[in-house]
Amino acid sequence: MAADVTAGFDDSVLPFAVPDLDVRGRVVRLGASIDTVLARHDYPEPVSRVLGEAAALTVLLGTALKFEGRFQLQTKSDGAIPMMVVDFTAPDNFRAVAHIDEAKLVEAVALDQLSTGDLLGEGHLAMTIDQGSATTRYQGIVPLTRQSLEEAAHQYFRQSEQIPTRVRLAVGTVTTGGRPHWRAGGILVQFMPHSPERLRAADIHPGDVPEGHEILAGNDPDGVSDDAWMEARSLVETVEDHELLDPTLASERLLYRLFHERGARVFEPVVVHEACRCSRERVLSMLRGFSPEDRKAMIADDGKLGVTCEFCSRRYSFEPSEVEQGVTSGL
Repeated sequence: MAADVTAGFDDSVLPFAVPDLDVRGRVVRLGASIDTVLARHDYPEPVSRVLGEAAALTVLLGTALKFEGRFQLQTKSDGAIPMMVVDFTAPDNFRAVAHIDEAKLVEAVALDQLSTGDLLGEGHLAMTIDQGSATTRYQGIVPLTRQSLEEAAHQYFRQSEQIPTRVRLAVGTVTTGGRPHWRAGGILVQFMPHSPERLRAADIHPGDVPEGHEILAGNDPDGVSDDAWMEARSLVETVEDHELLDPTLASERLLYRLFHERGARVFEPVVVHEACRCSRERVLSMLRGFSPEDRKAMIADDGKLGVTCEFCSRRYSFEPSEVEQGVTSGL
């Protein structure tokens, strides 16, 4: 495996496998793409950090799609960030947006309750796979109970995919050119042994133990009793934030640090970038779906219907006659 520090690995996902441990995974490094998303909206720092985590997680999962389609992560909760949406369009585009409850954010800052779990609060997280109109969408939902996005992802894979999974996410800034630039990174590893027997947990209680002593019985939180998975999971949990954010540390070098004793195999990286799916045609079609009364209420003082994309902030303006013409003609 390549171990030299190289440039040009930002905004990419590097798939890898460790055959000796029966694990596969991906490393994501987001630079200019996530900085563009967060700088465009000028979110407060705590909100940018949480949305950056969500974007890194979505790209990690979305790049696993083997078909053209969309992977979407969406949260709805009662915290200072009541909603986040991150869309990934295979094979390589993503966009992201967050909604903010200003009053709750001020309160959270005052109380220094700024962890991801605190800012999201309680609600749910949905992960949706959409292959297009010809197929049924798949959606997995997990509750949000003030836990981190890493923990929510682990719960999703336990209940929806039943694949032992570990995720580490990091978001931060690096100052260059006189201003801080946002960066995000993450690593995902999954246990995929050839034999399903190795996914089974030990089902016999180890017997009487002293009160207060933790019972491990060789199992990890996923309920898997396998030394290879325990080793892989433990190694990934040692990854520190700066290792995922350092622009001079190549993903190959990080994997070498983790798995050099076992040997990791890396595959062709996927270059990703920020891109919105909005267009004048899509917005026009949406407007024509509203009732005549609603369209009339949307007309601004300048006599036009205006719509701003909440993802990319692009402004679209239409003459009422342009919208109505399509409605009457059946377009």
